[in-house]
Amino acid sequence: MMLAGTKTLITSIEWGVCNLFNHPDVVKKAREELDSQTGLERLVDESDFSKLPYLQSIILENLRLYPVVPLLAPHISSADCEVGGYDVPAGTILLVNAWAIHRDPQIWDDPGSFKPERFENRKSEAYEHLPFGLGRRACPGEVLAHKIMALTLGSLIQCFEWETVGGKKIDMTEKMINLMGRAEPLEVMCKPRPNLNNILS
Repeated sequence: MMLAGTKTLITSIEWGVCNLFNHPDVVKKAREELDSQTGLERLVDESDFSKLPYLQSIILENLRLYPVVPLLAPHISSADCEVGGYDVPAGTILLVNAWAIHRDPQIWDDPGSFKPERFENRKSEAYEHLPFGLGRRACPGEVLAHKIMALTLGSLIQCFEWETVGGKKIDMTEKMINLMGRAEPLEVMCKPRPNLNNILS
């Protein structure tokens, strides 16, 4: 459980960082939200999450566009049934392609673009956004993963100024081994924001 939860979470955070670096306008909006809600004297905390809807939207959009487990855990039908017009006999192994659902143009506008704003006023159905699966067999670490991603990404936005090496966009090519990770290692540069001394003291 520790290995599964750690590797998936690290990979999700890495995708989130890459998406942020490629979209400085998103970082600026998130930083303004963080600075106004948490101030410049302390780190973001779990108690702040309800006041940070844009940061939550960034996490949801990151998980939509880059689910680290693109094919959810296999399920087996326990009885004969019909799904989407297809007859599914009992004992059939079913693989759900979350990656394809998350990029379906019939569900999402401009599905290949990173747009956290799509979650600001949108109530997505469970079957449209399922990076952790759904139902009784969904990933039990979903709530913890959301909290750790919010703390990590929020702290990185709050404490540092980031830029890519040479001003180039980060290559978002995917590589599938057992998880959907990045094909190339991440290289970025950072410097502390002026408020970092206040936060750390």
